[in-house]
Amino acid sequence: MKDFLRRQLGLSARALAELKRLEGGLTLNGKPCRSVDPLPAGGVLELRLPAENVFYEPVAGPLSILYEDEDYLIVDKPPGMPIHPSPGHDRDSLLNRVAYYYGKTGQTPAFRPLYRLDRDTSGLVAVGKHRLAVSSAQQEKTYLAVCEGFLSGCGTVDVPIGLEVGSKIKRCCGAEGAQPAVTHWRAIAQREGHTLLELRLETGRTHQIRVHMAFLGHPLAGDDLYGGSCTRIARQALHCGRLLLSSRALQVSRLFSAPFPGDLLQSFPWLSTI
Repeated sequence: MKDFLRRQLGLSARALAELKRLEGGLTLNGKPCRSVDPLPAGGVLELRLPAENVFYEPVAGPLSILYEDEDYLIVDKPPGMPIHPSPGHDRDSLLNRVAYYYGKTGQTPAFRPLYRLDRDTSGLVAVGKHRLAVSSAQQEKTYLAVCEGFLSGCGTVDVPIGLEVGSKIKRCCGAEGAQPAVTHWRAIAQREGHTLLELRLETGRTHQIRVHMAFLGHPLAGDDLYGGSCTRIARQALHCGRLLLSSRALQVSRLFSAPFPGDLLQSFPWLSTI
């Protein structure tokens, strides 16, 4: 049974441990069982997730919901909104908006984003409604970005990323203690001294796309932290445009997409023709 829970359903060791500690957390054909018990063909295995008592400050505001079911909430995050409250953004985070929405609709799950986007990166964010939704989820994200200069074809940047010496925020390639980072890019279109890129990540380092594109000599438009110009846009021109979300445990496999936000289309009108 343990092999089925871990390999087939994708439960993490932590999630499995919580089920084992919870009375009635695992039942087989309606009777309590252990993870070491055999799982017979045709047996009905039920998992009961522990109740949670959480509180987040709810704050009313726009929330672009693209999809929702009992397991996941998929939202299109605007630029300028952090995932969690942070200095200067104590009450306008995605957490605050989702907390308000959950309260309004009578839901009580904890706030569990499957991944994070930088505050000024727009696009798709998947939020799990319970532990199993998070621990069993697999996601493939496709980012769209406008970089400076002309690029064609495709390529891969395989260069470690770490903190720049003397900075608590800025990252750089090849820093001491840097961690492996791999970014795949493909040029889609070139206009007016800029290139629209499609990017996929093998790793999830902080600022990975921004750092790797600056390393190539093509920083993202608006990304002044890494050498980009803010002449056309005042934030990094980076958007999480597609998400393939799957979970074997929950029998989910769905593809989501989010259109370019208004500020990108206003800054680069030609994107609407791509």
